[in-house]
Amino acid sequence: MKLLHLADLHIGKRVNEFNMIEDQGYILNQILDIVKAEKPDGVLIAGDVYDKSQPSGEAVVLLDDFLTKLTSISQSVFIISGNHDSPERLGFGNKLLQNNGLYIAGVFDGGLQRISLEDEYGTINIHLLPFIKPAMLKPYFEQNPDTYDEALRLVLSAAKVNTAERNVLVSHQFVINKGQQPERSDSENISVGGLDHVEASAFDDFDYVALGHIHGPQKIGRDTIRYSGSPLKYSFSEALHKKSVVKIELKAKGDITLELLPLTPLHDLREIKGPIDNLLKIGREDAEHSLDYIHATLTDEEEIYDAVGQLREVYPNLMALDFENSRTLPSHYQEITAASVDLKSPIDLFAEFYQLQNNIELTDDQQSILEGVFKQTGEDNL
Repeated sequence: MKLLHLADLHIGKRVNEFNMIEDQGYILNQILDIVKAEKPDGVLIAGDVYDKSQPSGEAVVLLDDFLTKLTSISQSVFIISGNHDSPERLGFGNKLLQNNGLYIAGVFDGGLQRISLEDEYGTINIHLLPFIKPAMLKPYFEQNPDTYDEALRLVLSAAKVNTAERNVLVSHQFVINKGQQPERSDSENISVGGLDHVEASAFDDFDYVALGHIHGPQKIGRDTIRYSGSPLKYSFSEALHKKSVVKIELKAKGDITLELLPLTPLHDLREIKGPIDNLLKIGREDAEHSLDYIHATLTDEEEIYDAVGQLREVYPNLMALDFENSRTLPSHYQEITAASVDLKSPIDLFAEFYQLQNNIELTDDQQSILEGVFKQTGEDNL
């Protein structure tokens, strides 16, 4: 049996105030092309389908179009809600949609939703577990787990998974392996404090675990516990990511092969660095990639007039601009005592302050202007 695993679509997301809906439509169409070519028996979408619990109208329309096309070319589609989704909104009409092979676990109802599929090797159970917090278990269990790990283990133990059969779990949690955390990016909303993680050993009963929540594609512990990652780069901390969809082929129990199918965005998200003239020259010579989403860092020592305007003439999708030169590098601050202040003139103190702020000394012209200012204010102790 062949499955495709994706997650963290974040439909409707804005990055640095840029609307990503066109890019998301492009990448979702690319995923549809992969589905047409691979002809999987099922597609697993592991949460954070929307970017907000109250998605925009254009986000709802885009997801509706994607799922309509996806269910027409794939036998089954399995979706869970993530921490960004509204479980109730995402799960609306779930029972009706199952008739078209679309299974959505939006609201946690106390256990795993299980759908059983058959192939020549027997039964494959697809288990759906939406994003959970310990407090969500209170209506369903006598125990009151304190941590996410305890909560997830409680739910999985109650499910009584038949380990003689092949089992796939779709989950949206922050999973670590023996204390080692996954590679994370700035665009993920991860709680602080250490209580939100789940140990990978909690998934020992499952042949494959399709995870969502972390945007970089990676395994956690074993190869078959895996984050597919987001299909697009949603922060510059993801600039070096290689986005993909995971293809899973399950044969007999224990025989699983995985392949990462690459995704190519409409506009890449890149970081560039150097003097402004060099960056402008490179952009003009490579017009196609100049349309990428750009974080530029200028290294010029001199002041640049309208740096944003100049760059946007060549890089219209400039998202962020920084400067890195002698004035912006950290300076070595000296301890200033009351006694040392008393021994220095106001102009000397100002000159020291200027150097600390800009990493350069006052020029002769600036020194002359400053002396004139102090004379006009009646300061004689120069």
